[in-house]
Amino acid sequence: MKGRGGPLRYFPGGISLGLVVFLLGFFLIFPPPVWADTPHVTASAAVLLDAPSGTILYSRAPYSRRAPASTTKILTGLVVIEQGDLSDMVTVSRRAGYTEGSSAYLRPGEKISLENLLYGALLSSGNDACTAMAEHIAGTEAIFVEMLNRRAKALGAWDSNFRNPHGLPQGGHYTTAHDLALMARQALRNGKFRDIVRKKSRVILEEETGWKRYFASTNQLLWDYRGADGVKTGTTSEAGPCLVASATRGGRQLIAVVLNSADRWGDSSRLLDHGFADYTLHRLAKQGERVGEVGVAAGMTDLLPLIPGRDLNLTLPRGQGGEVESVIVVRENLTAPIAQGEKVGEIRAVLAGEVIRRVPLLAEVQVQKRTLLRTFLLRVYLPFLCFLSNHGPG
Repeated sequence: MKGRGGPLRYFPGGISLGLVVFLLGFFLIFPPPVWADTPHVTASAAVLLDAPSGTILYSRAPYSRRAPASTTKILTGLVVIEQGDLSDMVTVSRRAGYTEGSSAYLRPGEKISLENLLYGALLSSGNDACTAMAEHIAGTEAIFVEMLNRRAKALGAWDSNFRNPHGLPQGGHYTTAHDLALMARQALRNGKFRDIVRKKSRVILEEETGWKRYFASTNQLLWDYRGADGVKTGTTSEAGPCLVASATRGGRQLIAVVLNSADRWGDSSRLLDHGFADYTLHRLAKQGERVGEVGVAAGMTDLLPLIPGRDLNLTLPRGQGGEVESVIVVRENLTAPIAQGEKVGEIRAVLAGEVIRRVPLLAEVQVQKRTLLRTFLLRVYLPFLCFLSNHGPG
């Protein structure tokens, strides 16, 4: 076939050479948008959470109730740290010593510190260690389970219900990927918990026998993923392979949860890579750090310093944070008295004119109501005493 300019060359499928040249030139001038790759995940349920901001960056069936296996031990460990004295010596009961499943190899009647039991539970995933801790903290495992459920609800984990402290299969024992991310986020705020789950191993010397007990983490990512610092594995026939993983890079901590995964190490690594590569954390205000002042009527001072009640952080796809700003909104007609820590407004994260997140704005100091007596004491009497101390005899 010929045209005015000579023969037209065609590629397979009927695309002319001229069209190909045109498209190449067009995309050189106007490159197509680059979309972040969605990570390949084999898990039945998964969540990727940005720990500082609490933003969910990826989810699959996040609210599906599933058996959690030994990821249960995240909440068990947190409650034990919050409620117990880690220096306590615990006598292992017969019931605890013969708990089924993964084991810290405790012997009925032996004495071991509560802290070392935590290592046995969170590193070696010892079900026996969980039962021993539960009995020590609450007297019975059943009462400890009630404590677990109250703590879960306090964290907003409304789709969770626990029937034991270790995660062995039991009717009515379930949680979700979303709830596990919330529990892990709170647990990682605790310095002791954070220190334990980031360790690859722990060697314990038994004082009575002189033997050494070795606890090794079941979390392979601690060896294989740069920045990995927790948290907990879990595996049963009912739950399948599970993992709650965390990693920190450049001051950012991400939490990945995968439940019933065919490749829990790969799934978690790809989720974490996605979060670090494709999202940016914007820190707009820090809890307790002064962000401004506002006028106060009828107070002993005219200005009230303001502090955020929580950190205000926002996590956005990379390249989309240019329009983010923080806006302070204070309640109208602010009048003394005002208590220290009283909520007087809020600080908002605004993106392209839309409020994305907000945290309470608190009074940094107390402001007393102005009275004649207080005014006299502050402006006359106290300055007079100061004058006498500086100009008195001697």
